[in-house]
Amino acid sequence: MPVMSKIERAFCCGALWRRSTDSIVGTLQVDRLGRDVLEIGSGSGAVAAALQQALPGAAVTASDLDPVMVAAAGRRLQRFPEARAVPADATALPFGDDAFDSVVSCLMLHHIIEWEAAVGEIARVLRPGGMFVGYDLVRTPAATWLHRLDRSPFRLLTPRELGDACRAEGLSVEVEPRYRGQAMRFTATR
Repeated sequence: MPVMSKIERAFCCGALWRRSTDSIVGTLQVDRLGRDVLEIGSGSGAVAAALQQALPGAAVTASDLDPVMVAAAGRRLQRFPEARAVPADATALPFGDDAFDSVVSCLMLHHIIEWEAAVGEIARVLRPGGMFVGYDLVRTPAATWLHRLDRSPFRLLTPRELGDACRAEGLSVEVEPRYRGQAMRFTATR
């Protein structure tokens, strides 16, 4: 997974993303996430902070490959003693098997060229009964154009492809189209 482009960093650290995190977290079934929560591709940590605030007894781990984003997330999460920000490649997570009750991914899988490997790692670090939840963009002409304009590496996916990859890793999965088919919300259970 590459580090973020300047445009992606601006979006991830911007006001629009910060304002949208509460509504995103509100749709992630936070009451079912458990105590140990991992966010992959956490960027500046806005979602991780909202998760930690919504789950005061939880231990949220924000992970990202980009060292600038790990530092930003670390600063944002300082006020939460149970939260932490760590550098991590989603295709080779530095955590043991069965380490998390849930894994959250918000608009980042498509930035991983080998996102199927990330799904395999997510399944590995989930405890039995654990959930993989989140959102991502769908491979559409609009999303493809936007990412080509940005010039960042990407590999957009379809709901069917994500479902097939989750099932191949032993996860039961539900994928729902959102925003007129431009995005998808997913919940996969180990």
